[in-house]
Amino acid sequence: MTSTDLSADVANSSSAAMFIPAPATPYQGDIARYWDREARPVNLRLGDVDGLYHHHYGIGDVDRTALGDADDSTYEKKLIAELHRLESAQAELLLDHLGMIERDDTLVDAGCGRGGSMVMAHQRFGCRVEGVTLSAKQADFANQRARELGIEDHVRARVCDMLGTPFETGRAAASWNNESSMYVDLEDLFAEHSRILAIGGRYVTITGCWNPRYGQPSKYVSQINAHFECNIHSRREYLRAMADNRLVPQAVIDLTPATLPYWELRATSSLVTGIEKAFINSYEDGSFQYLLIAADRV
Repeated sequence: MTSTDLSADVANSSSAAMFIPAPATPYQGDIARYWDREARPVNLRLGDVDGLYHHHYGIGDVDRTALGDADDSTYEKKLIAELHRLESAQAELLLDHLGMIERDDTLVDAGCGRGGSMVMAHQRFGCRVEGVTLSAKQADFANQRARELGIEDHVRARVCDMLGTPFETGRAAASWNNESSMYVDLEDLFAEHSRILAIGGRYVTITGCWNPRYGQPSKYVSQINAHFECNIHSRREYLRAMADNRLVPQAVIDLTPATLPYWELRATSSLVTGIEKAFINSYEDGSFQYLLIAADRV
């Protein structure tokens, strides 16, 4: 089933019965509307490759052999499949850092989008995965996809503020943000992750952050903020807010070199959104970094 089919099913689903809380702030309302209206081909066509719909970027070397000849009529289809492979590789890396997860554990995806990472987590660990998003459209899409896969008893998205989730204190074995932390205050975010995580539980984020060594956010970082209506934080802010909320980093990995091939390939595709050069330029001049941080709740 393609994203077009899923979107049609969502429109006819029981979404009206889903409880949708009012935004806590005007900004939350803006972000909910932004993602409710978002339907970029770069997100949907990549997800149509295998039914995993992501809202993050890719890592790893491009498989030029798989792409073949650029003049071939199937090249664009192969390019889309390769971009999707790199995005799924990024999600796999995040899951690699969650630690030992048992089938009876609960995981939380804060800012779950259309649910691709949740599906991958359940497929790997067999456990329950709860996702939260401000977008009712995204939550409906993710839940419809879970029903199509027959995993709706284990994978669920709900409309919810990630700064105030309904989950019990200490319930989650692990939780994560995959490119969603730039929409919230980090102190508030990590306080909530610290609350829902069990002692010894693992938190992982993959995020773009501006480099304090550059001095201030560069013009390219400002362009990215404007494009996505977000507020990119510095690397220093992430580490400080984690320390303030009993999250002790176990790994800090600079993924900047690993993500550049994805952006360089995407910039050559028919799916460009106009923000590709800002990412490439900011990664190359050192003003922007792509990091994975894994931390334990103590």
